Amino acid sequence: MNKLKVVIFVAVLVSAALAVKVFSLYQAISPNPIVSWQVSNENNKRVIDHRLWGEILGDYLSENQSSGVREFDYAGVSDTDKSKLENYLANLQTIDPRDYNKLEQIAYWGNLYNALTIDLILKHYPLNSIKNIGDGITGPWNMTLIEIANTPLTLNQIEHGILRGIFKDKRIHYVINCASIGCPDLPAIPLTGKNIEQQLESGAFRFINQDKGMRFNENKLILSNIYNWFSVDFGENELELLRHLSQYATPKKQEKLRNFKGDIDFDYNWKLNQPN
Repeated sequence: MNKLKVVIFVAVLVSAALAVKVFSLYQAISPNPIVSWQVSNENNKRVIDHRLWGEILGDYLSENQSSGVREFDYAGVSDTDKSKLENYLANLQTIDPRDYNKLEQIAYWGNLYNALTIDLILKHYPLNSIKNIGDGITGPWNMTLIEIANTPLTLNQIEHGILRGIFKDKRIHYVINCASIGCPDLPAIPLTGKNIEQQLESGAFRFINQDKGMRFNENKLILSNIYNWFSVDFGENELELLRHLSQYATPKKQEKLRNFKGDIDFDYNWKLNQPN
């Protein structure tokens, strides 16, 4: 009887710990703005230097001609370029983005998120998926990875508390990459304040017209799980989501969306976005 009580007690503790983890993850991915970052200087026209990040992308990011998906050659990154990436991140740490205008900030946080993710993978490589990092539940997204303006930050805080929470632009999903095939492709060049509007637009068009973003299978519409996990960003109902998709879809896909009467399923490929 005493053994049974111990087993039940342990099971309750494990269940409680799991519930805390799940709740923590839910809280982390909610688009609640981190108030301390809601400051900008719209009079500041200076630009942030992302050239080192551009060199990394130019050397190791390529498009798979068969799938049309961009892949990052983690295995090929030299020690010199790993140091270059570290230097780029160190440079970003010397900057308080609140000193810059909002467009420059979006580019800063987006590039920081993408570069941190690449750096994280390189530090744990080889691996099959980013989900192999961390505790198996919240993954690496709640791990403190960097300090900006003396503030420790996680990937979740950057994505959901700053990019989604503050700027509230659904297109941001299309320019940040979680090192997975199913994620919107890593932008081929650094985001910049000058070009961010065009980059957000082209990112949306690219992803929605890729099979991993949206495809039809008989009477079903298969969408990326991004539209499920972050449904609040894409409208209050299915109709608003379909309107968003149609806004960026090719004419052929627009016609299919107009005539669509079937069911919607969601899919996502967590495999690492590297060449085979």
